[in-house]
Amino acid sequence: YKLSVSPEMDIMEYCRKEWRGNTPAAKRMRKGYEAVAQKFASIRRIRGDNYCAFRATLFQALSQATQLPRWLQSEDFTMLPENLLSKYDWIKQWQLRKKPGKRMGEIRDEIKEYLVLLRQKWKNISEIKGPLEKQEACDKLFKNEEEEYSLYEALKFLMLNTAIELYNADKSGKRVPVFSWLLFARDTSSNPCQLMQNHLNHIGHSGGLEQVEMFLLAYALQYTIQVYRLYKHSTDEFITLYPNDPEEDWPVVTLITEDDRHYNIPVRMCQETML
Repeated sequence: YKLSVSPEMDIMEYCRKEWRGNTPAAKRMRKGYEAVAQKFASIRRIRGDNYCAFRATLFQALSQATQLPRWLQSEDFTMLPENLLSKYDWIKQWQLRKKPGKRMGEIRDEIKEYLVLLRQKWKNISEIKGPLEKQEACDKLFKNEEEEYSLYEALKFLMLNTAIELYNADKSGKRVPVFSWLLFARDTSSNPCQLMQNHLNHIGHSGGLEQVEMFLLAYALQYTIQVYRLYKHSTDEFITLYPNDPEEDWPVVTLITEDDRHYNIPVRMCQETML
């Protein structure tokens, strides 16, 4: 059995184990890890199976959650699948995990179930006061494969909903963030239907999240995702924010990547950083 989120380990110890050589790449990685170690003491490895961006982001969001986000509180949150399927027939082609080719009603009910689960888990964990107990609850959730993957399906559907909102806003002449143009400027995703068929349906199976989809995830969750991109150390892309002009009231989660494909998480902020 593979752990989804492995136990924490000292960041510099992890770095020394992973990057021993004297190649330029190894030196840059060590410098990158040193910079992260100014802020965080430990690292937790995230299981790499094309869901790692979801896993790292959601784990960080839940482990510091103190309340249910506004969008999760709204009455019509769980009606999303019904509302979208009634407007967009093509959503019938949504690929449920391990269950290709489901009928429309089954898709609607199943996604609704995932959204209900997301709200319930977020609510339960955010109500836990003690940091140790909260951490234990997160660890337990990410050991339950069935629930964990159901939550990723919920995130994917929220990304689709956000993409549809942005696409429609742009078409009706409203201002949209720059990444939204980039998202729909790709040959493979010139509209939300193509985005679903060529990208969202494949996340977790044959690929992970591309850069532009990290922005979409951040918008769907209304979280700022701050990423230490270690291979970009000593450039101005070393710390990248998704979105790069975040709303002030969005909470921030921090991830680490060595290659923009796999993500791990830094934990335990150093005391002086917190002050």
